[in-house]
Parts: sequence; C-alpha cells; structure tokens
Amino acid sequence: MKGLELYKKVRVVPVEAQKKISGGRLSGMTDINPMWRIKVLTEQFGPCGFGWYYIPVRKWLEQSGNEVAAFVDIELYIKSGDEWSKPISGTGGSKFATKESNGLHVSDECYKMATTDAISVACKQLGFGANVYWQADKTKYDITEPDEEIPKPSKKQLSEIYKELARTGIGRTGLLKNYKIKALEAMTIEQYNDAIKTLKSKPDKPIDPATIPPENADDGTPWGNANGV
Repeated sequence: MKGLELYKKVRVVPVEAQKKISGGRLSGMTDINPMWRIKVLTEQFGPCGFGWYYIPVRKWLEQSGNEVAAFVDIELYIKSGDEWSKPISGTGGSKFATKESNGLHVSDECYKMATTDAISVACKQLGFGANVYWQADKTKYDITEPDEEIPKPSKKQLSEIYKELARTGIGRTGLLKNYKIKALEAMTIEQYNDAIKTLKSKPDKPIDPATIPPENADDGTPWGNANGV
C-alpha cells in the first residue's frame, strides 16, 4: 500500500453515518457513527482478528473536582498483503463520574466508550473521515492537493445526479451543503458515489394532483383554471 492510496479510499464519510452535534462545547461539529469505521476497516483489511485488530495497552481514571474521566490507550494493527503494520496508537476518553443536578452519575460503559474513541483516534491517522476533520481543522496555512490529483465525476455522472434530483424533488442546495461544496462540479468521485447511492434509495417525488387532467378533458383544453372549468 503506497502513499495516499488508503487515505483516498476512506476519507469520505457517508451522509447517513454523520450526525451534527447540536449541544454542548462541540455544538456545530460532526459526530461519525463508530460502526462506519468498523465497516470500513473490515472492507479494506478483512474481519477483525484476521485483517485488523487492536490491543488495549492501558486503562486508567483521572479525577478533576467531583468528576472522574476514564481513559484507554490502544494499539491498532492492520494487514497489507502478508505484512502486519507497526502499532498505530490511539487514546480515547469518556466520563466515568459526571456531576449532575441530582448528584453524581456513574457510567458502567465508560471504558467501552473510551475504547471506541481510541479506535477513532487511531483510524484518523490512516485518513478515516478526513474530509470531515479537514473541514473542521482547515486554516489559511494548510496546503491542499492539486485538484487534478483528486478524481472527479464525469459529465455523464453529473447528469445522473441532476436526473435523480429532479426525480426525487430533493433540492440541490441541500446536497451541496451536505458535502460542503459550492457546485456539483466540485464533487469528488467519492462524494458522487455516496450521493448517487443515497439519491437512488429515495422515492419519486409526489405527483401534484393539479397537474393530472380529468378523464373528460378535451385534447388541448387546459384544466384547473381560475373558473374551475
């Protein structure tokens, strides 16, 4: 596996695996469904334990005031061909004891959630969900890859997107917003594949009854006019 080969395969997160965070300090950012990472790891390397696996190397608690947080360090390993990778480290955290209005809430799933977080951190280093993180972390100092190196959909593929938008009645503005682009022509091929898959799963837009002529309408005669004739 060379250079950006894996990065380009795993950087786009399907819309259905994304969820906007609406409250707290992370409001406005995007949460990625953890099962999406498991699915992509399995797609790229094989089942867990055969093509990839992780080892928890440390678990601990840290206290701050009345609250306690749980942390987990893991090492992720992936297999390329017959060769296993070096350990890819990830640290995750989750609340164990949280101060609430009616007292302390203790979570019995804190280590499980911290482990899930640690896997996401390790996967991030491989490029998983990079498009989501890139949008959040982009600054004026970042250097982007030349556009010609990023595969783009063909005119025929873009035409298919327009047809699906017309069929479903879904607005183009919403699609552009989902992928954080200003025009469909700016889509990457990964975004196109995700968009066309999502659109094809949508039903046809409802037919407006006012556009259906009555059975007794004469050819060439408009119907549904102001006089109801």
